[in-house]
Amino acid sequence: MFYYFSDLLADWYSGFNVLQYITLRTVFAAISALLISVITGPIVIKFLTYLNVGQTIRAEGPKSHYSKKGTPTMGGVLIILTITLTTLLWADIYNRYVMMALTTMLLFALIGGIDDYIKLKRGDSAGLSVGVKFFWQSVIALTMVSLIYHTAQYPAELEVIVPFAKNIMLDIGPWFILLAYLTVVGSSNAVNLTDGLDGLAVLPVALIAAALGVFAYVSGHVNFAAYLNFPYLPEAAELTVFCGALAGTALGFLWFNTYPAQVFMGDVGALSLGAALAIIAVLVRQELLLFLMGGIFVAEALSVILQVASFRATGKRIFRMAPLHHHFELSGWKEPKVIVRFWIITLLLVLAGLATLKIR
Repeated sequence: MFYYFSDLLADWYSGFNVLQYITLRTVFAAISALLISVITGPIVIKFLTYLNVGQTIRAEGPKSHYSKKGTPTMGGVLIILTITLTTLLWADIYNRYVMMALTTMLLFALIGGIDDYIKLKRGDSAGLSVGVKFFWQSVIALTMVSLIYHTAQYPAELEVIVPFAKNIMLDIGPWFILLAYLTVVGSSNAVNLTDGLDGLAVLPVALIAAALGVFAYVSGHVNFAAYLNFPYLPEAAELTVFCGALAGTALGFLWFNTYPAQVFMGDVGALSLGAALAIIAVLVRQELLLFLMGGIFVAEALSVILQVASFRATGKRIFRMAPLHHHFELSGWKEPKVIVRFWIITLLLVLAGLATLKIR
């Protein structure tokens, strides 16, 4: 909104021309999102408590989690509304990349919201069946990545960038759709699996979103893209504002989600945040880099896959419990220790990802 009003405001005072700058709008978006989250958070928590929207705990989970039963969930509604509002305020909402990122996030939030509602209605941790959830995730992901593929205006929008490699950009043709689809569905579910401890998933989301914002800005800036040997994507820079809104909102939600959590994001938050990170990575051609920076999410998802495969094949489990964070809990690590150590690992991986800007 402010982006479109800046010209009118500039007629009154020339200083409003600064609202045309992506960097400034990104900062404002991050600050606005954080403040909106922190200020409205208590209201949302009270409202969710009033509605008796309490977390259900799976019986086979760690016993230390039983005390969390009844903690307000579906706090992801606050996340989605804040990101959407902040993006509408500060971004160019007619930018093709911003529209795709926002739409993908909202559609995955719809799946997560329905899943959360069913859990609450039944009073247990079983929501949508795995098959139904995967089907609708696939429908949305395939629709969005196909749209990206068929509306691409430059060859660089469909090339795969290999991190740390200077001149390797692969044209994979229609296989782009498969890679992008796996990235979106995989990231969405991986973040959801990681969201099992207080604040464990939301800070990594903020760190990765901020890093992806840097890549979006570089890719959309003709001089920086040329200097750092990145393909120039003219519309990508505006995604930086969306990344700022995402990172700011995640930090604001962490204010209430940190241990001991006052509210959980639920599937409505986790599925949508994972999908949002993925679609940004797809749009700025950094799927492989997302795999690196989101290493914790990857490890959590792989731990579940390996655990299930091992048990079905041999009847034995590899981990004490999956996802991976539960394994460390049952190994004697206190919840805050698991959380902070996973945060530190994510920070290191994000810094490694940012290092590829120059190492290339």
